[in-house]
Amino acid sequence: MEVLEIACDESGYEGEQLIDTTTDVFAHAGVRLGADAARACLAELRGRIRAPAIRYKADHLLRDGHRSVLVWLLGPSSPLFRRAHVYVIDKVYFVLGKLTDLLLADPTTAGLSADRSARALSDRLFAGRPGHDYLVAANELMHGRDRQDVRGPVEAFFRLAGELGGRARAEAFRARLRDDPALSVLDPLIPAVVRTVGRWGADGTPISILHDRRTTPPDERISRIRPLLAAPLRLEGLRLATAEAEPRIQLADILAGVVRRIAQDELRGVGDAELTTLVRPYLDPYSIWGDRRSWALLSA
Repeated sequence: MEVLEIACDESGYEGEQLIDTTTDVFAHAGVRLGADAARACLAELRGRIRAPAIRYKADHLLRDGHRSVLVWLLGPSSPLFRRAHVYVIDKVYFVLGKLTDLLLADPTTAGLSADRSARALSDRLFAGRPGHDYLVAANELMHGRDRQDVRGPVEAFFRLAGELGGRARAEAFRARLRDDPALSVLDPLIPAVVRTVGRWGADGTPISILHDRRTTPPDERISRIRPLLAAPLRLEGLRLATAEAEPRIQLADILAGVVRRIAQDELRGVGDAELTTLVRPYLDPYSIWGDRRSWALLSA
């Protein structure tokens, strides 16, 4: 079968730091367009926006004066319609789901546990969102920043968690982090790339990823993606380029930024009904999202 190349970029990426960041949501866009079609779409954007910027970003389209351009880009007459998808992650829910995986299951799966048992338990354990200090400690427990410190993050977390259980598993995980410099359970790019292959290659079509080089995980992490792909999914390769040199990546960057902002506004309770409706066809149904109210609106 002919290999299908999907151009990707993200918005809201701050590595494994998911709490105390400037964004609540991570978004990863995949675009299925040829280079000529992408250039034509960017030229249309430039003609509609008429701003002197060398390279347009999501912020240009999110300004009040350019709303009609944003509505066009997301709407059914856009070249991106039905040719792009966006996978979003509610960062707090991702941390809590991974924490449940760590204490009870396996935190190294792409998203939350494939059998959804840990996700269901996470929903019961954390019906509301825990306090800020608890979330920071959970993030640090699973973060690979200081891999040589096995006990410190464990002690800090369980001082707040009390009798939650799973201390021995947490210590074993920290030892794995110390011994394996490529191990990461919190990098949202890993489940995002897995879902890109799943979205476009569910019928067995081999997928190649064209990704912005500035936010791609290290090579040793990329090598761990293939084992996460169940048949018939096939990742044939991953090549890197800059958004300045590749119009398809520019479009993925714009789309990821726009959808992240719209989804984040909905999560915060200040959503825009028209824009929320427009992003529904783009949102991956397997996105990791814990807030039922906002997801009901985003995925209706």
